Amino acid sequence: MKSDIQIAQEAKMEHIQKIADKVGLKPEDIELYGDYKAKVKFEAIKRLEDAPDAKLVLVTAITPTPAGEGKSTTTVGLGEALNKMGKKTVIALREPSLGPCFGIKGGAAGGGYAQVVPMEDINLHFTGDMHAISAAHNLLAAALDNHIKQGNDLGIDPTRISFKRVVDMNDRALRDIVIALGGPANGLPRQDGFMITVASEIMAILCLSQDLEDLKNRLGNIVVGSTFDRKPVTAKELKVHGAMAALLKDAVKPNLVQTLENNPAFVHGGPFANIAHGCNSLIATKLARKLGDITLTEAGFGADLGAEKFFDIKCRFGGLDPEAVVLVATIRALKMHGGVDKKELEKENLQALEEGVENLEKHIENIKKFGLPLVVAINRFPHDTEKEIELIRAHCEKLGAEVALSEVWAKGGEGGIELGEAVLRALDKESNFKVLYESDLPIIEKLEKIATEIYGADGVDMPKAVENKIKKFEEQGYGNMPICVAKTQASLSDDPTLVGRPRNYRVSLRDINVSAGAGFLVALMGSIMVMPGLPKKPAAEGIDVDKDGKISGLF
Repeated sequence: MKSDIQIAQEAKMEHIQKIADKVGLKPEDIELYGDYKAKVKFEAIKRLEDAPDAKLVLVTAITPTPAGEGKSTTTVGLGEALNKMGKKTVIALREPSLGPCFGIKGGAAGGGYAQVVPMEDINLHFTGDMHAISAAHNLLAAALDNHIKQGNDLGIDPTRISFKRVVDMNDRALRDIVIALGGPANGLPRQDGFMITVASEIMAILCLSQDLEDLKNRLGNIVVGSTFDRKPVTAKELKVHGAMAALLKDAVKPNLVQTLENNPAFVHGGPFANIAHGCNSLIATKLARKLGDITLTEAGFGADLGAEKFFDIKCRFGGLDPEAVVLVATIRALKMHGGVDKKELEKENLQALEEGVENLEKHIENIKKFGLPLVVAINRFPHDTEKEIELIRAHCEKLGAEVALSEVWAKGGEGGIELGEAVLRALDKESNFKVLYESDLPIIEKLEKIATEIYGADGVDMPKAVENKIKKFEEQGYGNMPICVAKTQASLSDDPTLVGRPRNYRVSLRDINVSAGAGFLVALMGSIMVMPGLPKKPAAEGIDVDKDGKISGLF
């Protein structure tokens, strides 16, 4: 079969205005970024405020493995299938980061015959949103160090600065650095570091804001550090939140593109789910709900990360009421959870699958805690056997979850009809959505609830310094915020080597920080890092462009 980029480059795209027409967006509602991309104006969003809401379906997945699961691919293909079935369906996805594109994971535009296009643009610079977020973030970082250099009227303690710089690239050399060397003219030397842009609080703010005014207010609430007498210092006090909002005035508008089958898709915002909250923008999701019968959106990595944060953070803040969940799994990945080496995945192995399917079962149990009907989508590969498929069906049946095969990667929308029918049946069932915990619970109780109920841990361990930090946050009025856990995506636990369904373990809380602008606390568990590194052979080595500007090797 052709590569993803070959398929995308052969796509017969329609002018973006034709795509806009399909969902009732007029020429004056959009701002064109060439022929195939557009941003939707806030005037159009406001005009649609009173339109009825479409049914909202979340697509999530089992714990990811190197064998692949295909969550974005399934989201796009399911959207194609539902449109073929006469259900006006709009997709809302995240924007890819350059870090994974040039690293190891790849992009986030789907794959095979279930992609959003123009694929190269979406995976690279797109409409410049990532660059705008980086610029706004680093403006605040520059203003912070400049304030200290210019007399430090706020009394900021240089040893208690919590705001790092960002770059949208995997660059491990920037994790821990020293800045302002070279003498007094360059400022006060101090230890600093970089995060990847998608881990920026400003990315989270853009994705959780209701409009531009809300965005500006949230930017002003960002805590950058504390004073010598331990009081928090905000971006508003540094007087740059207005300039930051000016840099983001276009980035906050949703991006409209299309699928390979010329159906509408919003691709906007891109926080990772292992180090951020992992969902596309609230603005884009809410807009998509005003424009069709069904809205499909996804949340990053496994359901213990993206889905939990979608429910407990995005739905809580946005007043969203999801009505069904699609849980994506592959037999290959479940066999890896059962201990099979990646080279042996094409062989039937019912014993390994029996062990690995426990991971799927835990995610099913977790989703049921939120009161939602679900469908397990088996992203089918050619070497999957009927016995393996039946084993998964039997396990899911015991837990009351319907199973549907998905072949959208190879067949596009046509390969998602079975899954589409199952999703429509799920949408006919009663939904009793609820969050996992109430915001007013003490911080440690919220952490314990996530760890024990979602991860299956026996509890949370933390050093005394972190306990004291939690007490300080509660004294400062941050105790009612939801929790955004940063941990490995490779395990339900905080240890990436514990695959399947780990039992009899405790998670380790290494640190906790406040993202007051985003409105949540970030809990760092295990050895998770907010700046990834490149692999020994990065994907960038295989990417090229010819004299005519045609890109190759992207995927």
